[in-house]
Amino acid sequence: MNFGIPKEVRELENRVGITPAGVHALVEAGHTLYVERGAGVGAGFSDENYRAMGATIVYSAEEAYGRADVVAKVTRLTAAEHALLRHGQTILSFTHLAVASPDLLAALRERAITAIAYEMIQTDEGGLPVLQTSSEVAGRLAPIIAGELLASTRGGRGILLSGVPGVPPAAVVILGAGVVGLNATRAFLGLGAQVTVLDRNPAKLQHLDEMFGGQVTTLYATPYNIRRVVGFADVLVGAVLATGQRAPILVTRDMVKTMRPRAVIMDFSIDQGGCVETSRPTTHRSPTFVEEGVIHYCVPTILSLVARTASHALLNAALPYLYNIATFGVDEAIRRDAALARGVNVWHGQVVNPQIAEALGIAVEAAGWTTPTEK
Repeated sequence: MNFGIPKEVRELENRVGITPAGVHALVEAGHTLYVERGAGVGAGFSDENYRAMGATIVYSAEEAYGRADVVAKVTRLTAAEHALLRHGQTILSFTHLAVASPDLLAALRERAITAIAYEMIQTDEGGLPVLQTSSEVAGRLAPIIAGELLASTRGGRGILLSGVPGVPPAAVVILGAGVVGLNATRAFLGLGAQVTVLDRNPAKLQHLDEMFGGQVTTLYATPYNIRRVVGFADVLVGAVLATGQRAPILVTRDMVKTMRPRAVIMDFSIDQGGCVETSRPTTHRSPTFVEEGVIHYCVPTILSLVARTASHALLNAALPYLYNIATFGVDEAIRRDAALARGVNVWHGQVVNPQIAEALGIAVEAAGWTTPTEK
């Protein structure tokens, strides 16, 4: 099978769809990988690194797409990339189709694309194995970014996350006790911050309490509790996940108005639309804005800050699925693997995922499709 690895085109996106280690694994299995020149440079992988592992370097995105049966990307296709799609191809990426512009779905339909969303590959137990690794990285980045944004020189409150004897630590509020929330909790606690976590799943809150020996304040995520804790937060982390759906708005503009001046909001749900009413997507070139006197950090491609680590983590999680696709072909791999099938948003141009169809307000188009539960 032929795989294409194009260079990511979103601003300052440095990750790459498959690392040289992944190329080696797939080439050893008898497959061909076409890597666009410079695709891995932002993550520290040279073209020579790829050549040494058996990849063929191509000199344009058109060639990377044009030669590929399967394209492995990181981020959602941009409008400029739609025209590069070849009829009947398969695309794997973090797709977030529920909040994508309508022209993406139109392009996938027109070219009969099979689009597999990494963030929706789901095991029978409900785990999200590919998303999980990226969420771990994002959560552990949170205090590094928050500490910088709190600095007086960045317009923040001038607070040290840990405090010092006689001076209290920063108050950090985390909405969501999933993978991002758990890893952010661990990282903030490690730096000495005071951490409060809210979630609607009591079992997750109990798990956090036991894991951190009661060092974390846990609250059920009612509107009343959210409003109460938002008001004293120096740092508010939005880590809410609604698989296949737009993230729910949990923090309203009125709540933001009650926050301390120059406090920080980090909305890690922004790739699904954001969980704070005042959030809007930003870029690494201009990562923050101030709304209602509060600093907002809402970069969907946050993992590009640590592109090498993030690319390795993505490959580790995605390689079993890429390998099965290469071994059995796309349709047979989907038939054999219910977790992979749950990640299929569009199959040969048809919207087959009920969550995505509901989010887009359309009917499921499933001629010839067998859902995982029917296998």
